[in-house]
Amino acid sequence: MAKTKSAKPKLKTHSGAKKRFKVTKNGKIKYRRTNRIHRLTQKSTKRKRTSRKANYVDVSNLAEVRALLPYS
Repeated sequence: MAKTKSAKPKLKTHSGAKKRFKVTKNGKIKYRRTNRIHRLTQKSTKRKRTSRKANYVDVSNLAEVRALLPYS
């Protein structure tokens, strides 16, 4: 009889998080800023310009986001 290891169960990646976050080569977690889809005429140019660039997850939220993305 072959011995079977009692392996830990695989963790599931949060399906919403995998669509919204990307892990960079250095381990930072990158996401797209909000409020860039519709009703852009009433938003200021500065607000639209700053939301063009991607942003990185803050240190205070990093552990929570990493828990949603266990294999990245």
